[in-house]
Amino acid sequence: MITAVHADITTLDVDVVVNAANRAMRGGGGVDGAIHRAGGPAVLADCVRRFPHGLATGDAGWTTAGKMPARWVVHTVGPNYGAGETDRGLLVSCYRRSLEVAENLGARSIAFPLISAGVYRWPRADAIAVAVESVMSAATSLEDIRLVAYDAATQSAIEAELSAGSSRSPEDPPPATTGSP
Repeated sequence: MITAVHADITTLDVDVVVNAANRAMRGGGGVDGAIHRAGGPAVLADCVRRFPHGLATGDAGWTTAGKMPARWVVHTVGPNYGAGETDRGLLVSCYRRSLEVAENLGARSIAFPLISAGVYRWPRADAIAVAVESVMSAATSLEDIRLVAYDAATQSAIEAELSAGSSRSPEDPPPATTGSP
């Protein structure tokens, strides 16, 4: 089941919350900062231990969730559109790799933010399309996939994309998306 929710991702009772991390894996702003604050020092300590050299864009890895209700955090590094990283395949890889890591952990539920849609300035409509396309097309045993919106308007946009995506035939190409940050 794939749903859109308007919530604080750090408060969700799921097996995995996904962190839109930076390459250094040492905390930051936005979702990354919120997850590190909510999870406490255990999240950073695990990042330092597991990722001494950080992670590449499009890759994912896991740590403890610390004090959050989730069991694990899957950290993924999205492309920085504002800095010229516009390869959509890297953004798709973030979702796919996160799902793979969650499955390897034995997770049954996962919550994703819109990766790269904040400070990395990926155009919102395309960020939503990539998120929905990626999770809908993934072969996964996860039972509960939540796309977490930071506001009600974004939740509505995700719900509309989920509805449109579920009505497309597998042979239909996704709609073309354009836009500027």
